[in-house]
Amino acid sequence: MTDGPPFVGALLRLCLDQVRERMRDAAHDAGFTDLQDAHWALLTYPAPDGVRPSELARRAHMSRQAANHLIAQMESLGYFERRSLGDATRRLVFLTPRGRALCETIFACLRGIHADWAGQLGAERFAVMLDALRQLAQPPPAR
Repeated sequence: MTDGPPFVGALLRLCLDQVRERMRDAAHDAGFTDLQDAHWALLTYPAPDGVRPSELARRAHMSRQAANHLIAQMESLGYFERRSLGDATRRLVFLTPRGRALCETIFACLRGIHADWAGQLGAERFAVMLDALRQLAQPPPAR
């Protein structure tokens, strides 16, 4: 173990950069060629299906105005639709069939990354890493 850089944040970002690049390549190869870099901020876990626009803005760390602009673009590209449930007046963001197909492409890519990294690290080390990340990803207890 070392006490110097790169520190954990940089290592996680470098891994995330690899994941994002592979996801974008997989989407492009599957025919989703109309996505711009900014659109990917809305394609986070969990999938943006049945969520308020303000929640998407929060997840993407952007203003509601910026998120609404991107949501409108994703609607015009056929990935999202906004609609109300029942008698509700607020409209939520839902995936369209095209949006679901994009998510399935992303999930297939991520399963491939899991397989590749398990091959590089060994299945047991990869499983331990995933368990540790799941533990660290839990929200801290409320104060």
